[in-house]
Amino acid sequence: MLIRSLSKDDAAPYRALMLEGYTLAADAFTSVAEERATEPLAWWERRIEDPGGMSRAFGAFENNHLVGAVAVEYSAKAKTRHKAVIVGMYVLVAYRQRGVGFALLKELIAQTRARQWVTMVTLTVTEGNEPATRLYESMGFKSFGIEPMAVFTGTEYKSKSHMYLTFD
Repeated sequence: MLIRSLSKDDAAPYRALMLEGYTLAADAFTSVAEERATEPLAWWERRIEDPGGMSRAFGAFENNHLVGAVAVEYSAKAKTRHKAVIVGMYVLVAYRQRGVGFALLKELIAQTRARQWVTMVTLTVTEGNEPATRLYESMGFKSFGIEPMAVFTGTEYKSKSHMYLTFD
């Protein structure tokens, strides 16, 4: 398994992976496949690596095939520059429970720690997603609150747990 920063050359497979995630794990995301499918490839390229350095995506590869991804967004504001937000974590079903998510987060955290001004990362996880919650907790993330009715699935509302990890 190879974990690395994604490049613009990875935009098409990244788009396909995330559109699958928005479809198969719809409760985990605030975006839906239909709205993201209309985004041009340039949008996905910016998500992979913002020209201003304000976002970065990482991928997990098995035999040169993208099997998982996660992204981080940084704040440009002086008062919130110390925080980063983890978004868009998705691993193909066939590759779950194999350490892919752990490896992706480990790389993202290492790269984020290298930005000396960043002292905390946050994320949200949808209620009921116990595997994701266990993964984040195993890496030291702590819950700091529940946002009720954070997403509407089309039939019901689901809450999101807000989690954080601070760097020493």
